[in-house]
Amino acid sequence: MYNIYNSYPCPYYANTLMYNQNNMYNGYEMYPYPYLFNTPTYYPNYQDQFIKLKDYGPEPFVVNIEEATKQNNNFRIALWTGCHLQLTLMNIGVGEDIGLEMHPDVDQFIRIEEGQGFVKMGDRKDRLDFQRKVYDDYAIVIPAGKWHNLINTGCKPLKLYSIYAPPQHPYGTVHESKEDAEEHHGY
Repeated sequence: MYNIYNSYPCPYYANTLMYNQNNMYNGYEMYPYPYLFNTPTYYPNYQDQFIKLKDYGPEPFVVNIEEATKQNNNFRIALWTGCHLQLTLMNIGVGEDIGLEMHPDVDQFIRIEEGQGFVKMGDRKDRLDFQRKVYDDYAIVIPAGKWHNLINTGCKPLKLYSIYAPPQHPYGTVHESKEDAEEHHGY
């Protein structure tokens, strides 16, 4: 019924079978593996598009950062740690936040790949006078010494990556939940 090898009129997309009413596809549930069932036809080995999430630093590293960020289900995981900067992935649950914090000697860059939130920053923890709504594709730059927090205000997890310069977390950091992060961070 469907020809996935010779799709017409566009050679880049395939007509694939749809899942049934029970959210099943050939006996397998769709969630949490959307990449497995939405594989483009030009990518024959679907397993290669799963990124093993671990700390790859300080070796040279190339990654599809959007896919890695969306694939992450940990509250925080270090993806690359070097001498002068660190790349972490974060997954903030609905209604949760990163937690009010300040890094005295660390500049931070955050990019939101999926979701929406509200960022607050200020010179004192009781005076966060810089506040903005943020969405997919927004970047947040946090200078060293600024108190800050990011709150998920959406109805799905907030997926982001963060770059710290210099590194903020130990090599190989994995915090599965916010509670785990607070325990290791000493809050």
